[in-house]
Amino acid sequence: MATLNRPATPWHLWVIGILALLWNAFGAYDYLMTQTRNEAYMSAFTPQQLEYFYSFPVWMEAFWAIGVWSAFLGAILLVLRSRFAGYAFVLALVGLAGSSAYQFTNPAPEGVLDGTGLILTVVIWASQILLAIYAFAMARRGVLR
Repeated sequence: MATLNRPATPWHLWVIGILALLWNAFGAYDYLMTQTRNEAYMSAFTPQQLEYFYSFPVWMEAFWAIGVWSAFLGAILLVLRSRFAGYAFVLALVGLAGSSAYQFTNPAPEGVLDGTGLILTVVIWASQILLAIYAFAMARRGVLR
């Protein structure tokens, strides 16, 4: 019986995987609290912010859900060393593209996000692109199975 010569799991996979899991878990938590209109969580926002968040059309919320949950799944798959992690991150980018399209064509009213929306969107895009690249690189190296 032949054994596969798989490379050892590099230490950085664990660091990146756990950080990705924490980062994307927050996104999933934020989505869940917003969708359920959790009173304790949503009380941190102004009435104008709540009105903006609660006015999203269904299609935008669908893209948001695809993005958030695919990114969270991608992080889990990365920690589990699954070669499907990269595909989950790509699907997360599709969701992010849809929700970003809405945000850029229907910007929040003045004073609702105070410039943090664009900064956060750029950080999310960068993190998901880098995670997808990293996951595919680890799969090509044979680290992900």
